[in-house]
This record gives sequence, structure tokens and C-alpha cells, in this order.
Amino acid sequence: MKKKILAVVLGLTLCFGMTGCQSVTKDFGGSTTIELAPNQKLEEITWKDDSLWYLTRPMTDDDIAETHTFQQSSNFGVFEGTVTIIEKKE
Repeated sequence: MKKKILAVVLGLTLCFGMTGCQSVTKDFGGSTTIELAPNQKLEEITWKDDSLWYLTRPMTDDDIAETHTFQQSSNFGVFEGTVTIIEKKE
């Protein structure tokens, strides 16, 4: 019995320790940061099952690099996640 409890605790610790993983962020909360390739502008972002899809386009001369923070709001504030997208202009 103690081994089963230890296995469950170890499994949960590993899941929450991997907060950089996109599917863990979506399902259990935490945070993920994605740095776009230089001179790419974020257009749209969405989840498809456990995959995070984001649409980008080349930056124009008038565009500025921005940081976007997408926050999940769930019932009762449990398992809320954050995805941060960082743009760079060179």
C-alpha cells in the first residue's frame, strides 16, 4: 500500500514539475513560454487536443516586438495555466 501511495505522489510530482510542457500546462496549470523566431509576429493561438498551435507572419518595418500572455480561467480557479509568447525583432 505504501508503494502505491509513493508511486502516485511521485507521478504527480513529475507532472507538476514539468510545467514547461504544453499539455501539462493545459491540463494541470502552470506556465509555458515560447520564443518566436526573430522577426515573426503572433497572429493567433489555439489548442488542438494537447497541441498548442500558433499562427505567425513576418514582421513589417512598422511592427514592434511584443510579449503576449494568455491566461486560462477555470472553474473555482483550479488548474489555471499561462502561456507566454515572446516576439523578437532584429
